[in-house]
Amino acid sequence: MDMENLIGKKKFSLGQNASTILFLLLFIALFGAILSFATPNFLTAYNVGVIFKQMSFFGVAALGQTLVLIIGGIDLSIGSTACLSGIPFALCMTKTGMHPLLAVVICVIAGALMGYINGLFITKLKLHPFIVTLAASNIGYGFVLVISEGYTISGITGKVLTIGQGMLGPIPVPTVIFIVFVAILTYILKCTPFGRELFAIGGNAAASRLVGINVESRTRLVYLLSGAFAAFAGIMVACRYNSGQPTIGETWVMNSITAAVIGGTSMAGGIGTVVGTLVGTLLMQLLSNAIVMLNISQYWEQVMIGSVVLLAVVIDSLRTMGRTKSLRNK
Repeated sequence: MDMENLIGKKKFSLGQNASTILFLLLFIALFGAILSFATPNFLTAYNVGVIFKQMSFFGVAALGQTLVLIIGGIDLSIGSTACLSGIPFALCMTKTGMHPLLAVVICVIAGALMGYINGLFITKLKLHPFIVTLAASNIGYGFVLVISEGYTISGITGKVLTIGQGMLGPIPVPTVIFIVFVAILTYILKCTPFGRELFAIGGNAAASRLVGINVESRTRLVYLLSGAFAAFAGIMVACRYNSGQPTIGETWVMNSITAAVIGGTSMAGGIGTVVGTLVGTLLMQLLSNAIVMLNISQYWEQVMIGSVVLLAVVIDSLRTMGRTKSLRNK
């Protein structure tokens, strides 16, 4: 058995999820058209900018979640990692006078280290990712409260705010950053041995070992990347609001999983695309924005998110059963 046969080119081809992405784009266009009639302020330049800017923050974190899902794992700690990076970043910027670039690098490395530690527990002790990352999430938020004492740390200033507030022409800088990350990861997943190995691990970890893939090493690296993406997303949010807030990323876990699964990534592993995650992220933010624009109570947002999560899981389950049935018939 060679790696090409194990992976199956269709598993990491963007074309496999093209129909899902096309359907989502058509739904977004239709939903947007309906909203534009329901509220005249929906298609204003300001509101469209808000949608793209807000989607970029948890979207960056969702990219790391997508990589984890592709290898058949899950990361419930991205919210706490983002928060545990945003708070120290705010402290570095307001209390120490540290150079912004150095503060960003240190906090991203710290987030990557938190992700790597998750990977160590998963690969060395053979613990389930759900338990490890759930525990890490609670520990992370606990440290956030210890460090911040529950208060917002305000006063971030300087050019570093550009990564959360800046504009590149008519396009928000956070959106540009998000799209650049999507492009890089798309290339990695489609065109590099590392990307193909991730799909192989998600498809069949045991068989991947037989063809020489270091499953444990790749798993640790993926969780490291997830932590790094979450940390950078937390820094972006801190720059967006000029402060580190102990509530950063509270809803990101469910939102990131939902965006990835809706976009075509399978929770069973082995299949996914970051382009689909981008479109899924846009849909999630569009729904959130619609609640605000239509003056619907914010309490209904949790109902909506829960319903979309359930729908996404059902769709993923049906897709998985369909693929399994198709393979059995061959």
